[in-house]
Amino acid sequence: MHISPPIRPQQAINRLLDALEPHATPINAIARKKINWHYKGKQQLWLFREGEISMLRASDGLLMITVYEGHVFGLAEMLQPMRGHVLRTEIESVISRIDAEDAIRIFREENLWEDVTALLAYHTAYLAYRDALVLQQRTYAVIRNHLMEMILLPEEMRMRISILDYIQDRTHLSRSSILNVLSALKKGKYIQFIRGGYLQHIETLPEKF
Repeated sequence: MHISPPIRPQQAINRLLDALEPHATPINAIARKKINWHYKGKQQLWLFREGEISMLRASDGLLMITVYEGHVFGLAEMLQPMRGHVLRTEIESVISRIDAEDAIRIFREENLWEDVTALLAYHTAYLAYRDALVLQQRTYAVIRNHLMEMILLPEEMRMRISILDYIQDRTHLSRSSILNVLSALKKGKYIQFIRGGYLQHIETLPEKF
């Protein structure tokens, strides 16, 4: 069964970005830059507008999500600073930072807590979705789910990361197990990918393989 990701609350995200950005400080976000939750000892919110930015699990570097659209990071860390995740830009990106205490003041003044709640609910739902993708499933099901997720990306983004790297970054599956399934799917004409393993097209994937 294909698992669908939760729906992004894009209007809520846009309202938060519009309210926070005039008070935020732009930073030089080169590719593969690690981003800290603190700046000069103060908790930060990170405002992302353009590029690609990923959230990774701090304990083992497992990639949880890569975001390509406007987003606000750090809301959960602002309220519960567990620091279980880190941020990393994948390409040169347009981002800025704002002290969490300043953001809280703006949320209060502009009555934005409903939008904050909507984004936090999305984050919680996405973590549940990620668990459903990879936990207690057979290898083929995990690979199938990630292929279905990957084909939804714009072609330009799919041509920047191979299927193998995409799945390995997001799971603990071995290289050989992924390649064996991809090879069988290609032979069965269920998927098409070009040299280097870049996904081009998916036919209807079987539920079991």
